[in-house]
Amino acid sequence: MCKKLIIVFCLIYSGVVSASSATGKAAKNSLYQHASPYLAMHGRDPVKWQEWNQQTVEIARRQGKLLFVSSGYFSCHWCHVMQRESYQNDAVAALLNKHFIPVKVDRELNSALDANLIDFVERTQGQAGWPLNVFITPEGFPLVGFTYVPPDNFVQILNSLVKEWRTKEQELKDLAQAASTELSTAEVSQSTQLPSDLAAGMMQVFVNQNFTYVDDLQGGYGQQNKFPSVPKLDALLSIYKKNPDEQIKQFLDLTLQNMASQGLRDQLGGGFYRYVVDPNWQIPHFEKMLYDNALLASLYYQASIILDEPNYKVIGDETLDFILRELDTESPAFAASLSAVDDKGIEGGYYLWDRDQLKNILTKDEMQVVSLFWGVSGGPDLEDGHHLIQAADIKTVSDELKISVGKASNIIDSAKRKMLKLRVKRSLPKDSKILTAWNGLTLSALIEGAKHKGNERYKVAAAQLVKTIRKQLWNEQTKTLYRASGKHGPLGDGTLEDYAYVAQGLFAWWQLSKKPEDKKLLEEILNQAWLRFYPQQGGQQGWQLAENMLLKYGTGQTIVSDSPMPSPSAVIIEMSYQYARLSGDKPLQDQALRALNVGFKQLQSDAFWYATQIKTILSVQ
Repeated sequence: MCKKLIIVFCLIYSGVVSASSATGKAAKNSLYQHASPYLAMHGRDPVKWQEWNQQTVEIARRQGKLLFVSSGYFSCHWCHVMQRESYQNDAVAALLNKHFIPVKVDRELNSALDANLIDFVERTQGQAGWPLNVFITPEGFPLVGFTYVPPDNFVQILNSLVKEWRTKEQELKDLAQAASTELSTAEVSQSTQLPSDLAAGMMQVFVNQNFTYVDDLQGGYGQQNKFPSVPKLDALLSIYKKNPDEQIKQFLDLTLQNMASQGLRDQLGGGFYRYVVDPNWQIPHFEKMLYDNALLASLYYQASIILDEPNYKVIGDETLDFILRELDTESPAFAASLSAVDDKGIEGGYYLWDRDQLKNILTKDEMQVVSLFWGVSGGPDLEDGHHLIQAADIKTVSDELKISVGKASNIIDSAKRKMLKLRVKRSLPKDSKILTAWNGLTLSALIEGAKHKGNERYKVAAAQLVKTIRKQLWNEQTKTLYRASGKHGPLGDGTLEDYAYVAQGLFAWWQLSKKPEDKKLLEEILNQAWLRFYPQQGGQQGWQLAENMLLKYGTGQTIVSDSPMPSPSAVIIEMSYQYARLSGDKPLQDQALRALNVGFKQLQSDAFWYATQIKTILSVQ
């Protein structure tokens, strides 16, 4: 079925029509001054953008038009490029407005829709990313999708699709519906008895698959773009803790050290970028996301204990300090992201340096040490300046300059202070909306940090964040979580990942606080998650990423794969089981075991993509 959809994608390239470069000052559309900074930035596009909701889908049905759904996020570089080239182009806008119902989606507010569309594009095109653009039938079935394309190609796609829809509408509808139906039957179980050898078997399967994807020389996965891939590394840590193996330890240390010392991490201010564009961890895509940094802080804290490496604790501290300092908002909760592009329109400009700048603020000794330690002695590695990476360890620097390690460290610290003092005068756009799920992950990270000596500040921040979740992100009357909070109040309904990650954070907090009110809130959120996202009778069974999905694709999943974040269904299962074990809630424990006792064939074949599910099996059995 997916092959047929690929043929559809080929058909839409049947003719080329160039896009006019003419652009004009557009009137305000429905996204003008939206609470989401990403949607608001499209508020003056000439495209007549709508939001994804029941009313918009009804318009598509009445008019018999395809929905054009474009999903992205505020700190996405290529989303800005496609907006500038296509969505602010009058000719492109005219085509979209006349023949389609254009819909703009903030993937961070509508993560369930985005996740299902990502899955669809990956299955039909082989890869996906953002901006994510998908044409959807008026009945809610995705037809064809793609990521960034230049404006001429985009116009070619639009014109070809108009022709195909005009002559083959019913055929395309039937094809889209059939493809979606293939993925809508979930496996369910009534048994609470897991196979006795399940954990050992799945652990070995995951390890074997894991080492078919690794980069043995540089760490991480793959030979092109490299992402932190925290769920996989987290599962490996759990496996190593249960069954120490030198190959696993070497891979984890190599990966963790390179992620921290090279281009993925901000060497001055702490915090990790979203990914690097090369296999050697050198050149980052410069946006910083709250979820990445929360997950990585937790990972490094756990690694510091399991792998017995004190420096990983330092990296965890610096990552949380970055979150507290640079992702702060007017409330004790934390902002979604920092843009990759600075206020001058330069990608990474906020973080880059030229030697003249450094010479103006550093002493001769500082310049010598910095040049060796961060590799800024030659020409810049990027067009707009040097991006700091650790080019040599501190011992090598001290030997080269014939000074003590202590003196070299002090000089680096002095240079850091001067550079940060200058850097804070630069400007970097922030997406200040408060995402419930990502703040749940941050709560878990703060509590991981608070377990370590000297980190009382993280416990204080965690306590304030719990209060914010109660007051700002949780509706006590309706027993619901909101998806987010913006400057005008709540934004959207909570999804499976919101309930999962908040439950995970609250479980850790309850273990620390021992307060009955924390236990009560945790129990309510777990129970609501099962009620809302794992229907047991009638209609659709299996996991649903959100309630009342308008998209008729990917509903009713047996197990949910990891994304850059852990599988939310696996997190709910593990938190429910652990909570039930401690509180004596036998029905909840049985529910968790039944939901875990499925999908073994899928896990056997694709274990690498279900790391959190396998980690959950290990924690239960």
